[in-house]
Amino acid sequence: MKNLKAILVSVVAVLMVSCGTTRTVPLTGRQQNLMVEDGQILSLATQQYQEFMKTAKLSTNAANTAMVKRVGQNLANAVVNYLNTAGLSSEVANYKWTFNLVQDKQVNAWCMPGGLICVYEGLLPVTQDEASLAIVLGHEIAHAVARHSAEQMSTQIKQQYGLQIGAALLGQVGMGANTSSIIQAIAAQGFNFKNLKYSRNHENEADHMGLIFAAMAGYDPRVATTFWQRMAASKTTQTAEFLSDHPSDATRIKNIQGWMPEALRYYNPKVASTVPTAKTTKTAKTLKVSSSKK
Repeated sequence: MKNLKAILVSVVAVLMVSCGTTRTVPLTGRQQNLMVEDGQILSLATQQYQEFMKTAKLSTNAANTAMVKRVGQNLANAVVNYLNTAGLSSEVANYKWTFNLVQDKQVNAWCMPGGLICVYEGLLPVTQDEASLAIVLGHEIAHAVARHSAEQMSTQIKQQYGLQIGAALLGQVGMGANTSSIIQAIAAQGFNFKNLKYSRNHENEADHMGLIFAAMAGYDPRVATTFWQRMAASKTTQTAEFLSDHPSDATRIKNIQGWMPEALRYYNPKVASTVPTAKTTKTAKTLKVSSSKK
């Protein structure tokens, strides 16, 4: 019986790998196995983004709204240029860059697959300037470019396959035929891109890539250290790193400092990066940080 279980696990593992598409994450070079197609995940993300925007209240602050769109577009342009230069022009068509600032006091921002981005007004008193905002948006955009959502969805699909294969003793499951139905099942269970919590490894990779994207867009990546120090100071509680999906503030800052020499090689000042945020009357210490993304 033990030998049968071992063989079963081995066969399942082989099928999991052979069933997906192997992809190299831009910049970091990490290999990932994806089991969902771009069209499937982008359609779901677009639907969720549109539904959210129907209920959200757009910011009435014209200056801040323009800043978010300006910084976001600068980053998008840099990412598109990088993908084209790196021979990844086929991926450019996957993005429909959208940047919205909404009325919400949470210190938060998020990016759905396809470059659908939302920034909450509560983030701006902590970012304080365009360069720091670029650090945040670079991080969120990195989640999309690295296809972290697709990777997490692929993990759930593999788990579903494992259950099905185990139940059917391998021979009864058609791997390709079930992909669509499994994806639909995951979507029905509430795979919410807006509230998706990535793993610590994904968060670290997004920090790394986002730092470089900000530098590519002409924003000084060195502001990242002081920004994350402000974020740490604004938190009312600290969660032990081993209990969190996110790296601790100390670990995050240490990692960023380690990546800084690499980021600076991409840095070519092109844009004003010290424009203060309009009407930021509250100090960072009075704000509560949303736990959904940073």
